[in-house]
Amino acid sequence: MSDRILVVDDEEIIRESMSFVLRKEGYTVTEAANGKEAYDKLLADTYDLVITDLEMPEMKGIELLDKTIQLNPQSLVMIITAYGSLDTAINALRKGACDYILKPLEFDELLVKIRRLLEYKKLTLENQILRREVNREYDFSHLVGKSPEMQKVFDIIQKVSGTESTVLVTGKSGTGKELVARAIHFNSLRSMKPFIAVNCGAIPETLIESELFGHKKGSFTGAVMDKAGYFKAADCGTLFLDEISEMPLQLQVKLLRAIEQREITPVGTSTPQQIDVRLIASTNRTLLAEVEAGRFREDLYYRLNVVEIRLPSLTERKADIPLLVEHFLDKYRRELRRNIKGVGNDVMLLLMQHEWKGEIRELENIIERAMIFTEGEFITLKDLPEFLHTEPRVQIDGASLEGAINDFEKQYILAVLRKHGFDKEKAAQDLKISLPTLYRRIKDLAITQ
Repeated sequence: MSDRILVVDDEEIIRESMSFVLRKEGYTVTEAANGKEAYDKLLADTYDLVITDLEMPEMKGIELLDKTIQLNPQSLVMIITAYGSLDTAINALRKGACDYILKPLEFDELLVKIRRLLEYKKLTLENQILRREVNREYDFSHLVGKSPEMQKVFDIIQKVSGTESTVLVTGKSGTGKELVARAIHFNSLRSMKPFIAVNCGAIPETLIESELFGHKKGSFTGAVMDKAGYFKAADCGTLFLDEISEMPLQLQVKLLRAIEQREITPVGTSTPQQIDVRLIASTNRTLLAEVEAGRFREDLYYRLNVVEIRLPSLTERKADIPLLVEHFLDKYRRELRRNIKGVGNDVMLLLMQHEWKGEIRELENIIERAMIFTEGEFITLKDLPEFLHTEPRVQIDGASLEGAINDFEKQYILAVLRKHGFDKEKAAQDLKISLPTLYRRIKDLAITQ
């Protein structure tokens, strides 16, 4: 669809000449002989660009500019003015016009200006959409959980996001450590600046220094040009060092200096460069044990661990599994364009019992796979991977039989309640028990929404 342009000028020859040239370039052009006529057209339709003369009968260009911005702030406005009215054109720029062109019109210049303005508008809109998507992807709504363990995590994230403190995120692989790092960044004062994520374990030991700190041309074989490095790429923003425990010991001292001195020295030079970077690190190992084993510097450990956010495993927060299932169902309904309403009770029961060694990442993969293969409105047992059907259904954790039964009953009732949006009457029908019995079990098992 071509860009829509409204041309407004009371001089017919100028208006028609401009329209003719713009239509030849492929634009969709509408004409108006004065400001009042143009305003009526703006009320009825939207335009990507309005090109208007300043001096016109019934409504002048400045007033039309104001009304255009009020009606549709995304419409661009270009002013046509005579050389003697340049001060008025400058005033129009202050009021929100994007550009101006002088009479007599040079059509080549006009086309260059229009292309530039419309390309700028396109890039601005794409940037706004991207920013909304990024923020939507990493706001708190995508850190799913109502369990006490996750509420503690949310509380720490909210408190630390507004600071400049270094954060260490710990937890098993698949628990969402990068998601937490991104949530901290996008809720911080640095949110409009870069977020750079680096997996320390994925970079060869011989290259990690130049990848982090940059290098000068000719500093080693293969360095055919200067390279800035990840620290410079994240300048004024946030650098996330994932799996920090994989960083070679000899490089840890340089990382410590970068944090403390706020400066780096690229490979092949002795001149330090100033940086302004907030650091967030993560690990799936116990760093104190790594320190005791001599594989991690103690001073770096304490410099990184200003604030620690420990992510609980899925085994520790099984009450969140129904919420996570619904979250991933909603995500893949959109991505796969499948109208899957939910999972059967027997499926939820199986998911609640599974030992999630791959943590949340494993749960997400299973839901995505099930949504691909299911043929009905609800995911059934046959849609799940075979290993889920063959593994032992009960894990022994040292609890008494009564305690294990109560814990399972609590999780199961909670899953059904969440399925029905805590409509207790529907939940009771699904559980095939009376409403008074459900209320009694909710009270006895201390179930909360």
